[in-house]
Amino acid sequence: MIEIITTTAEKIYPIRHTVMYPDLPFDYIKLPKDNQGTHFAVVKNEKIVSIVSVFIENNVAQFRKLATLESEQKQGYGTYLLKHIIKYAKNKGCEKLWCNARLNKAGYYKKFGMYETNKTYTKSGIDFIVLEMDLS
Repeated sequence: MIEIITTTAEKIYPIRHTVMYPDLPFDYIKLPKDNQGTHFAVVKNEKIVSIVSVFIENNVAQFRKLATLESEQKQGYGTYLLKHIIKYAKNKGCEKLWCNARLNKAGYYKKFGMYETNKTYTKSGIDFIVLEMDLS
């Protein structure tokens, strides 16, 4: 069985670390506002396989750290989560959804209606671009 659950930051930290920054210290993947976010996980056969965190401020939602275990990638779990958080943000009355996307993953998010802004940056040797989506 596959389902999306709301969970704690502590339960998603291992996937964040393993998938996104395995060569950096574990605490690197913790976000200062994790205690203010809503954390979602795709659970497959009682195991968390994909995760994302959503932060809402002033009717604007940001999602961060969307990650799927390497062994579970290309099975639609990221898409499942992304569709879920778009609906979640709309239900919360958000007018915009945005993310800091790895530049090499921007095309994936564009398939869902997100568009590029002119905001870019590099962190830990990885190039990022800010993507947005109007929800109103």
